[in-house]
Amino acid sequence: MAQLARPLVAERSSPALGGIVGAAVMGALSSGLTCGVWSFLAVVIGDVSAALPLGWALFSGAGLGLGLAFFRRGKTSPWTITLFLGLAVGVLWLLLTGLRPLSLGQVRPFWGVTACLLSFLFAAQLTRYGLRDLDLSQPRRDLFETLLLRALRAAGFVFFLSVVIFPFYFMVVSSLKARAALLQNPTYLGIDLTRSLGDLLVGYREVLVTFDFLRYIGNSTFVALATVVITLVLAILGAYAVTRLRFPGRTFMSRAILLIYMFPAIILVIPLYAIFTQLGLRDTLPGLLIVYPATTIPVALYMLRSYFQTLPADLEEAGMIDGCSRLSVIWRITLPLSLPALASVGLYIFMIAWNEFLFAFMFSDNPDIYTLSRGMVALNSQEVPRQFLMAGAVIVTVPIMLIFFFFEKYLVGGLTAGGVKG
Repeated sequence: MAQLARPLVAERSSPALGGIVGAAVMGALSSGLTCGVWSFLAVVIGDVSAALPLGWALFSGAGLGLGLAFFRRGKTSPWTITLFLGLAVGVLWLLLTGLRPLSLGQVRPFWGVTACLLSFLFAAQLTRYGLRDLDLSQPRRDLFETLLLRALRAAGFVFFLSVVIFPFYFMVVSSLKARAALLQNPTYLGIDLTRSLGDLLVGYREVLVTFDFLRYIGNSTFVALATVVITLVLAILGAYAVTRLRFPGRTFMSRAILLIYMFPAIILVIPLYAIFTQLGLRDTLPGLLIVYPATTIPVALYMLRSYFQTLPADLEEAGMIDGCSRLSVIWRITLPLSLPALASVGLYIFMIAWNEFLFAFMFSDNPDIYTLSRGMVALNSQEVPRQFLMAGAVIVTVPIMLIFFFFEKYLVGGLTAGGVKG
């Protein structure tokens, strides 16, 4: 029994030398990466030169990694230990640097100190994530390779995340600036927190009320939702017919679905403009509801056809044997199994209809039926301040982002797995 107990005690002992070195390196890299990001933000956002002592940051980060390694002992570190170590190392770093916190320009020193502490909490969490599921008591070559890959992955994630977020951040910051500040220093990416909330949001108030963007939001929502409904109804029936039914020209139709995309939209605008003018459909919302589905049905039909081909036909045949009609089979069997495809296609169609500009610009002259993309043209003039244009861009972008994040969970396939047992 004593011999069996020794390995258990060894497993729960303190990390070996190799594990200690690995944990210290991971902590130093995490802390250096985090503090480097804060230094970059101080220069870009705060418009100040941030004298960040990188040596102290690496040293304290190494201590943070050692603390996590000794506390966890091969197991996942609790959040309380991560919180405690992050705050402790952050306070120690502030004391060793002479209480010179990372400055963020016009932000008060309290927020600078808070930013430093939050940076070390983030570094602690990043170190904890890098050390997960690793047995530091047994240093091996694959352990160091895993730590290196995780450190590189974290650095790459931070870099690409910054590249993606920066354009949207630039729009938001520019929309919150005063006109004088934007003209004086357009490259300054900070936010003047000394201004009141009403002064910060004056651009959004002017865009929504003065420039009538509330009406444009309603028009865009109506047109986009109607386009989604019309396109999905016709594309579902067409894709099901091409996939399940046999009729003359079925193969040609299946291959020629995307034929319309061989022609640029600018070529179709001129004849459509002439025809819609003669029919009285130009400068009306029904005219847009004819053009938008005509351009979205082919790609929606193609995507749904590819998905319907993966559905087991045995389920539909079983439903028809039970007395269901063809439409009942589509409604009760095919559509429930196609929810991921319907969600992705619907989201794609909504984004096209929401952001479409060419047809909205050519077929809309009355401001009462402007969509958001058409209304943005009214803001792009010399008389309109730039912060109003940026506020309008944020208003156009945010709904699409929220809808995408909401429907993201529906974009995962695999609902038909196991639908037919062999």
